[in-house]
Amino acid sequence: MSEPLPRGAERDLFRDTWVRYLGYANEVGEAFRSLVPTAVVWLSYGVSSSYVLADAIDKGKKAGAVPCPEAGRSTRVTVAVVDTFVWQALASVAIPGFTINRVCAASLYILGTATRWPLSVRKWTTTALGLLVIPVIIHPIDRSVDFLLDSSLRKLYPSVEKPSSS
Repeated sequence: MSEPLPRGAERDLFRDTWVRYLGYANEVGEAFRSLVPTAVVWLSYGVSSSYVLADAIDKGKKAGAVPCPEAGRSTRVTVAVVDTFVWQALASVAIPGFTINRVCAASLYILGTATRWPLSVRKWTTTALGLLVIPVIIHPIDRSVDFLLDSSLRKLYPSVEKPSSS
């Protein structure tokens, strides 16, 4: 998001604006899990999942708007939607949510066994650690999901063109 767009490039609402941060809502929810009701964490997953679905639909609409023979249009739209949905579901929701959950659970456990800090201090420390880990895990997870999809799902696509999902 911080990189300037190339001249003439269209601004992507889901990738180039503040809307992108909605995809990280579940990671924030996981970081706060020890402090908030479970319903708040599930709500954060709802926000992230809505972002994923909206981005996939947007990419499908954009793929459908590209002029080409009608026979290849539905395939292109399907590939754009599936690729974006799977990539975003893995890179924005499932893997980071699991990672932050485990980091926070492990840190709460370790702080409980290694310190005599009050529970509220341990919970806030765990939350802070979870929030601090989010920017560290984003790019490695994104690149890993790119590699995973390039090595599997994207080999099934009818064209050699890689959809731009990351």
